[in-house]
Amino acid sequence: MPDKAMSLDELSTAVRHCRICIDHPDKGRALGHAPRPVFQISRSARICIASQAPGIRAHESGIPFSDPSGVRLRQWLGIDESIFYDATRIAVLPMGFCFPGLDTHGADLPPRPECAHTWHARLMAELPELQLLLLVGRYAQRWHLQRLQVPKELFRQGVNDTVQHWREIEESTVKPRCIVLPHPSWRNTGWLNRNPWFEAELLPELRRAVQALL
Repeated sequence: MPDKAMSLDELSTAVRHCRICIDHPDKGRALGHAPRPVFQISRSARICIASQAPGIRAHESGIPFSDPSGVRLRQWLGIDESIFYDATRIAVLPMGFCFPGLDTHGADLPPRPECAHTWHARLMAELPELQLLLLVGRYAQRWHLQRLQVPKELFRQGVNDTVQHWREIEESTVKPRCIVLPHPSWRNTGWLNRNPWFEAELLPELRRAVQALL
């Protein structure tokens, strides 16, 4: 277990060298490739994107959201790469820091559970200026909304139901203010087409919230 007296730089270094999912995997299921934790953090960040886990392109580049999902996410936020990758403004903390691998259908596996168990509470405590928490996908939404004691009926039914309750979730959180989002994967294009309220109602509020903190 890491030393509780670690500075953020020391903690970040420990995360980047983490091999828990190889050496002490949860339920004996070791990660099937070499770990490469991908995240960004600074104590001055006022916005944090809590996502699922890096995809294969982010794994290869070592840069969060360096893929088509990142292009869409930045469009949702109304910002460019220079702002998105400025760690002094925006932290990116996926629930699993490493690419989890692919299932038999070629889709990404769920985030590794070891990361949240070992590191997330420690890293979140290193964001004293955090005012806006963007929760991308089911795993991030469940972990953070439980931690913030948001009423369970607002997020227990899955991402679709959770995002539909975005206003109530936002109103029930103060510091940090939380906005829930579906994953920006292009696989979710059909969902976005079936739910035009997301672009018409949620995205304008999201962009206002982001711009107010930049």
